[in-house]
Amino acid sequence: MYPEIALASASPRRRELLQQIAVPFSLVKVDVDESLQGNENPQHYVSRLAYAKAKAGAEQLHFALPVLGADTIVVVDELILGKPVDQAGFSRMMQLLSGRCHQVMTAVALVGQTNSSTCSVSTEVCFRQLDATEIAAYWHTGEPRDKAGGYGIQGQGGRFVRHISGSYSAVVGLPLCETDLLLRNWQEQA
Repeated sequence: MYPEIALASASPRRRELLQQIAVPFSLVKVDVDESLQGNENPQHYVSRLAYAKAKAGAEQLHFALPVLGADTIVVVDELILGKPVDQAGFSRMMQLLSGRCHQVMTAVALVGQTNSSTCSVSTEVCFRQLDATEIAAYWHTGEPRDKAGGYGIQGQGGRFVRHISGSYSAVVGLPLCETDLLLRNWQEQA
């Protein structure tokens, strides 16, 4: 049903999501500079990174397979929240998200030898009010350290989420509906 692809991501969550919809894939390790460029807006930033990861993977494999790249960011007040560097930075992130809604943007890119396709999804996530004690306790679970915005909705961070509007799987790291359509369209064009 799906074409065989390579996944340019180290995320175990993205691997699990692809397995969930039975996509045949192998892994390709890529290293892409994730620095913000100038006055880049969040939508452009996340799309550029997804495409850069897919393109780097495709080049590394000499275009033997189409390569899927993805990136997820958390945005509040037009501020992009990356992965927390330390507990103090994490605490500032959680205070920004506490009692408010924010956007989680996930972009997906599929790159082959002669063509490429991209899509992106934005989901609104609303947190309940958080106190300093539970923020510190969550940091000490270790879960926030490798997560954009400092939380994992599919893990213990899910207890902070009051409401979401949009794609749950996109918040986890890969929008399944849009990825399915991207892969189906790719297969039809092949």
